[in-house]
Amino acid sequence: MQQLNVDVAVIGAGTAGLGAYRAAKEHTASVVMIEGGPYGTTCARVGCMPSKLLIAAAEAAHDIGKADKFGIEVPAKPIIHGKQVMQRVKSERDRFAGFVVEAVDGIPAEDKIRGYAKFIDATTLQIDDHTQITAKRIVIATGSRPTYPAPWAELGDRLLINDDVFEWDDLPESVAVFGPGVIGLELGQALHRLGVRVLMFGVGNQVGPLSDPDVAEYARNAFAEEFYLDADAKVETIKRDGDRVFLAYNDKQGEYIETHVDYVIAATGRRPNVDKLGLENINIELDERGVPTADHYTLQTSVPNLFIAGDASNQIPLLHEAADQGRIAGDNAGRFPDIRAGLRRSAIAAVFSDPQIAMVGQSHRELEKQYGSCGCFATGEVSFENQGRSRVMLKNKGMLHVYGEQGTGRFLGAEMIGPSAEHIAHLLAWAHQQKMTIAQMLDMPFYHPVIEEGLRTALRDLNAKLHLGPAMIEQCMECGPGA
Repeated sequence: MQQLNVDVAVIGAGTAGLGAYRAAKEHTASVVMIEGGPYGTTCARVGCMPSKLLIAAAEAAHDIGKADKFGIEVPAKPIIHGKQVMQRVKSERDRFAGFVVEAVDGIPAEDKIRGYAKFIDATTLQIDDHTQITAKRIVIATGSRPTYPAPWAELGDRLLINDDVFEWDDLPESVAVFGPGVIGLELGQALHRLGVRVLMFGVGNQVGPLSDPDVAEYARNAFAEEFYLDADAKVETIKRDGDRVFLAYNDKQGEYIETHVDYVIAATGRRPNVDKLGLENINIELDERGVPTADHYTLQTSVPNLFIAGDASNQIPLLHEAADQGRIAGDNAGRFPDIRAGLRRSAIAAVFSDPQIAMVGQSHRELEKQYGSCGCFATGEVSFENQGRSRVMLKNKGMLHVYGEQGTGRFLGAEMIGPSAEHIAHLLAWAHQQKMTIAQMLDMPFYHPVIEEGLRTALRDLNAKLHLGPAMIEQCMECGPGA
């Protein structure tokens, strides 16, 4: 068996692992990166990039279908060639993943260890049956994986996770999507727009990451207008029936329905990949899910020489967060024991549905928990249904809620569903990170006519409710037709 002694060992070669490896290398040449699965990040292989490719095809088909509303007649209904759609998705996916693989190929061979790691103790890792590594510091960056109820395994190859969708050679006739979260909404709506019959089921009325009850209700209604969505479903039977899946459920009107679909797509959440690391062999503090807890700013666990980053940390499972956490954890592992707090940016999240969903800063749920019923924060709002530029483009669906602190007027966060949410979210995240007040945000320029004028309307409404600005005037001339 091979024996290695290193300063830093990084478990995982995804976004967080690569960031940790590079950061640790700034302090010591003695760094190894351990990976048991395929190289290429979750985002590039099975996450954000292939899903956006599928969404782009769906948007192209959907936009053709809306042409008549602009007075443009399309001679025939668009014909969707599923094989060609999936061929482009996989080809471009492979291209994106290839860039990551090229980056890994550039890492010296002696720094890359193939296999799955398991802790023997806090400084010793066993890699499969071929290598034992003694490391002064270790970064856990093992990512996460989809989860679903154990009985669903009986569906066999009729049960899919999002990873499997991007291996299709053609589009199926029908699917049932369980979980209207980020992944479920994006995949389900895209498949619907590409001609697949979609049934979507959830629990607890949760849609996407939204916690503001008004915005969430708007989202449920908006998506349910387009395809079947029951966010609080009562599904009685899910079982394999030949090459299909039999479903029995009570619909939203209480009617008992029996149907068959080609596949069940499980979008029911993800779990950090820490359960097979042998954490029981080290005295490390775990949260209720069995995940090592870590300082938010240093990513150091309760065991001083161990750090954790990315999806494995059970914090915010997003690529930009994984990259930041990887850099912080790797930097601290490399410079240990000179631990330093890293930059943690304002929270920002987006769902690339149509309308898009976005959240920035503190969520409504977090603010309710922090401030309770004391009335210490206020909510400004705007509807995009009559917003000028949104109506021009026939994208006039959605609403935005912005939150501000009473007394200080500081911008606290936002939740929205609507057009250009991904872009508005960036503006708001920058303002939140700069700790701007609502008044300062209103001093910024707003062009006309743009969708961002709707944001200005919401900020004006919030400023009035904070008693820091004049009351809102319906259809005021200064607001302009784009507000």
